[in-house]
Amino acid sequence: MTRVAILPIPTGRGDVFYRALTRDKRSQGKTAGEALDALTVQLSKDEAGTLIIVQTQRPDSFFNALQQQRLAELMKHWRIARDKGETLPVGEQSELDALVETELRASADRTDALVNEIKR
Repeated sequence: MTRVAILPIPTGRGDVFYRALTRDKRSQGKTAGEALDALTVQLSKDEAGTLIIVQTQRPDSFFNALQQQRLAELMKHWRIARDKGETLPVGEQSELDALVETELRASADRTDALVNEIKR
């Protein structure tokens, strides 16, 4: 079963876009459905059975408030750099990449926990 997490990503302009993620595929869209549709076309027939989790962006035992705060800070820095046509310093980009990966793993772990809860 392929697990898909859909994350709302606030922009610096006050709106939100959505990122759909699996362990090795990513997409984004203006709505959760658009992000999911963009991801679905990337899935093979073997990956067709999916479980979708929409993350509400609240801290939990999988991705805590400090991690969320740091991710938000780094995303703000990333947007500022992007808008200037620049990139983040290597250390910040590495930290941002690691936090995004951690949140992706946290999404998978949340899914596992939910599946285990449903099985009870």
